[in-house]
Amino acid sequence: MSDSATGPGLILASASPRRRDLLAQIGLVPRRIVAADLDEQPLAGELPRPYAERLAREKAAHVAAMLDEPALVLGADTVVALGRRILPKAEDRETARRCLSLLSGRRHTVLTAIAVRPTAAWAEGRPAERTVVSTVTFARLAERQIEALLDAGDWEGKAGGYALQGHAASHIRFLSGSPSAVIGLPVFEVAQLLRGQKGAWLP
Repeated sequence: MSDSATGPGLILASASPRRRDLLAQIGLVPRRIVAADLDEQPLAGELPRPYAERLAREKAAHVAAMLDEPALVLGADTVVALGRRILPKAEDRETARRCLSLLSGRRHTVLTAIAVRPTAAWAEGRPAERTVVSTVTFARLAERQIEALLDAGDWEGKAGGYALQGHAASHIRFLSGSPSAVIGLPVFEVAQLLRGQKGAWLP
């Protein structure tokens, strides 16, 4: 459901079309989408889970501080990790190739943190956070398979250089956890956080 024009609205602090689509899947249409313009580099020595949680929290807080309307802001961040190592978002083909080569035949962790923050104009809202940890294993990838994934192009801007909802799905031999969280937004946990807020967010 879309929120009322007069009551507190839901603001998505992300320009990701995947997150917008996942919200629509559970009947939520954000009143507005306001991407948080933040430095997303990990801090020195920062581990994957604290990194994801910090960014989700900062995105929600940053956008909430910009708005003077009654609203609840939803921030999220997805991190792909090999042990303690945070894999980058693939902004170019070579970065995506390195990520896929590292993930080939290996199990890795996908952490998606979500945070909600009320704006100052909505005193009845309350901050809340949740983190979902999923485990994903790629089959061993031959060079030609990596090149085919790169040619498909759905790695662009994706953490770890792949999209579960894209061509990489044919190479995922194991997934434990939340598929929607791996894509970018854990819809069950989002629904639970919103149901815990005052107001008719979800039935």
